[in-house]
Amino acid sequence: MSYRVVIFISLLFTTNYISAQDIIFERADSLKGNHSKERKWWDVTHYDLHARFDPENKTISGKNKTSYKVLSPYQTMQIDLQIPLILDSVIQNNQKCKWTQEDDAYLVQLPNEQIVGEMNEITFYFHGSPKVAKMPPWQGGVIWQKDNNKNPWMSIACQGMAASVWFPNKDHMYDEPDSVAMSITAPENLVTVAGGRLRSIKTNPDATKTYHWAVVNPINNYNIIPYIGKYVNIQDTFHGEGGVLDINYWVLDYNKEKATEHFKQTKSMLRCFESWFGKYPFYEDGYKLVESPHLGMEHQSAIAYGNRFNQGYMGRDLSGTGWGLKWDFIIVHESGHEWFGNNISARDVADNWIHEGFTAYSENLYTEYLFGKTAGAEYVVGTRKAVINDKPIIGPYGVNKNGSGDMYYKAANMMHTIRQMVNDDVKWKAFLRDINKTFWHKTTDTHEVENYMSDYLGINLQKVFDQYLRTTEIPVLEYVQDKKNLKYRWNNSIDGFDMPVDVISQGQKIKIKPSEKWQTLKLKTADKIEIDKNYYVIPELQSM
Repeated sequence: MSYRVVIFISLLFTTNYISAQDIIFERADSLKGNHSKERKWWDVTHYDLHARFDPENKTISGKNKTSYKVLSPYQTMQIDLQIPLILDSVIQNNQKCKWTQEDDAYLVQLPNEQIVGEMNEITFYFHGSPKVAKMPPWQGGVIWQKDNNKNPWMSIACQGMAASVWFPNKDHMYDEPDSVAMSITAPENLVTVAGGRLRSIKTNPDATKTYHWAVVNPINNYNIIPYIGKYVNIQDTFHGEGGVLDINYWVLDYNKEKATEHFKQTKSMLRCFESWFGKYPFYEDGYKLVESPHLGMEHQSAIAYGNRFNQGYMGRDLSGTGWGLKWDFIIVHESGHEWFGNNISARDVADNWIHEGFTAYSENLYTEYLFGKTAGAEYVVGTRKAVINDKPIIGPYGVNKNGSGDMYYKAANMMHTIRQMVNDDVKWKAFLRDINKTFWHKTTDTHEVENYMSDYLGINLQKVFDQYLRTTEIPVLEYVQDKKNLKYRWNNSIDGFDMPVDVISQGQKIKIKPSEKWQTLKLKTADKIEIDKNYYVIPELQSM
């Protein structure tokens, strides 16, 4: 595969991820990404969001009534709203609040003392012409499109750039609202779909309708998204580990027949992921696929689907093995995020490998579920061609910046490698299910996940994480075979790298434990050995 193709595949999985090696951070980056004192003192509990979408003028207006709990006494609140949207006013206890603005951050001075433990409310009014998505979902913003019949078709893709691109909120991943209500107003001939469940539809005197949707589970800000278009609904149910799960497919009216047939694969995906990861995390809010004017995104309980009813990734197999053309990539990958990304959420975008690495790994588990363990392994090994090792997977903290796009398939192959180290599929499945219980509806970080995995699996994995997440180097296993004598060592690895590897001799696996120093193993035969390709290492046969 050419370098250009490798870069292209990497970009396909990059949602506003910066690829430059050297970045100079500015004050705006810290305002957006830092867990500042203006954010720490309050815990957002609920958003009651009202927004009017005007497709003719490409404007939004509305208000966000925010409920929060006071954690410590402080009276300056940071709220975020991205230019060119305008914050009109802030009201608390019928009093107008003053604020100062710095870039997209508003530091609001609250009129009354904030008492620890109290539950308070504050309302933010806004309007304007929001940033328009240039290439969603990779370069996000508000999407103003038309369908094939020239009807308005609107949505938002804002992972990375964050939800303040369309409404004022506490825009940091560490703090998720416990629930959200969305009242979205748009032209009356259109249907609005969002996360959670539809509570009501109101017909207004000005030729608009307001759809009221409610999410009753914690949710990432960038998953609070409406879809507005000429939608029709296809209903189904799934009998899963949490009981009966409501399934709804919302598609453009002219795609109903096509979607009804194509989306049949959804149930096998849900059955597979519940088996591997435990019950679907949002039974109360249901499960939806919503046809979107962009490729796709893991919007909680209302997944954006734009793969045009193709198998694979827009009709391509990203693994190059053929297995990736046997299922719809967007259905599988974005649904995998319901467990990793939406149920288990990173506190800082620097740790987004927790979302993307586990979810990319779920693709090969689904392949394995359908076609067997060998097929699943071939798929994930095949995705290594997308790894470019441009920079470490873990990004810089506190500045709203990701690490490398290798957080997808390099991290997925790290997970596959750890599975080989565990060498116990019963334990491996138990781990994947337990991690979803341990971090159920929580935010977390790399340090917690690393410690949890080492403790649960009973293997010190720190050197493995350091190698694959914090460097750009793939460890090289150098070896020399002289008949029955096998010599081996690690190269291109961090100090103290101690990952065991399987070598294969006459079809039998032999576990070796290389270090930076040459070691010798006496083989039973002189047959040439192979390094087990399920370990993400580079084997190099040295001349004698």
